[in-house]
Amino acid sequence: MRDPRVLFVNHTSTVSGGEMVLLDAVKPWPGATAFLFEDGPLAPAMRGLGLAVVRARHGAGLSAIRRDGPLRRAVPLAGRLVATTLDIALAARGHDVVYANSQKAFVLAAIATGLVGRPLVWHLHDILDGAHFGRAQRGLQIRLANARAARVVVPSTAAADAFVAAGGRAARVEVVPNGLDLGEEPGDPAALRAGLGLPAGPLVGVFSRLAPWKGQHVVLEALTRLPDVGCIVAGTALFGENAYAADLRARVAERGLGDRVRFLGQRNDVARLMRAVDAVIHPSIAPEPFGRTLVEAMLVGVPVIASDAGAAAEILDRGAGGTLVPPGDAAALAEAVARVLVPSPAVAAQVAHARAKALSHYGAARMRASLSDVIRRVAAGAARPAVGLAGESA
Repeated sequence: MRDPRVLFVNHTSTVSGGEMVLLDAVKPWPGATAFLFEDGPLAPAMRGLGLAVVRARHGAGLSAIRRDGPLRRAVPLAGRLVATTLDIALAARGHDVVYANSQKAFVLAAIATGLVGRPLVWHLHDILDGAHFGRAQRGLQIRLANARAARVVVPSTAAADAFVAAGGRAARVEVVPNGLDLGEEPGDPAALRAGLGLPAGPLVGVFSRLAPWKGQHVVLEALTRLPDVGCIVAGTALFGENAYAADLRARVAERGLGDRVRFLGQRNDVARLMRAVDAVIHPSIAPEPFGRTLVEAMLVGVPVIASDAGAAAEILDRGAGGTLVPPGDAAALAEAVARVLVPSPAVAAQVAHARAKALSHYGAARMRASLSDVIRRVAAGAARPAVGLAGESA
């Protein structure tokens, strides 16, 4: 029996956390099709993995619709939304399964697959709650998911619980933890720092895009209580959070942290940077659906300090694999950093536990196999005639 023909749909071509997962998810499907709303780095990456890439004719600008904003803001883009939905529907007719990898992609793909009678998998990379989404948007997504999604894939039980709490059908949900593989790159941290031009002395790192809910400002406040600790911040403002990025730099200047905090921008050598620091901080102030940087740090073997919100506690085994602190609490974060920077058997045990769990639970091969199994099961359950755009048999 041939493999199902899969159409992967994503609204952005910027490569962030969800797109990194997608790039791994498509590897077992050379010859599949990627439907993207816009041009960007994701398109050539998909082509390099053997996928055909189709771009929406009128998808540019749809990324400007904010997920935490009112739906009325989408009204001026109604024509583009309709046109893109029809483009997805036409592309879906030549495929057996549609796999929506983002919230905007899912909303349009849910309507499009309804038009052409194709089954839909939604890979939900978010915590579906009021901290991340507007009420109307949550309601729309849940109604569409309950009506159209054959499976809703989430990366953690925290994300699954949020989906169900919002009204989603629990029977549709499948938890598939994100996975990644890091090549071995042993090296002395001091030598790595010298090669990267990083300062000596106690050093922590924060690795995520710059956004208010990611909590980089909490780290800066904590550093005012840690006069001997330096910090590197890797990441940039990817989705219109430039004002927040500017505010972070202003805070550094106002608090006299200029000689201790370095903004490195977007990096493609995160694992190497992690090996050069003494601890990784994951300071989100709102629940995270997963936490890729947590797993990267666990694999590298560096101590982790994370906000106790969303999936972090799940990933770190309620503190057995890292230190958990209340979200947004700069004083508690500073105390945790001070403790972790002092070598101890307790910290060493956390690091060993974390690395063992990352190797056993969060490998990319395991994730790819699980996602491929979901796709095949959905395709097998959808062996029925489909209805075309004009009502004809497709």
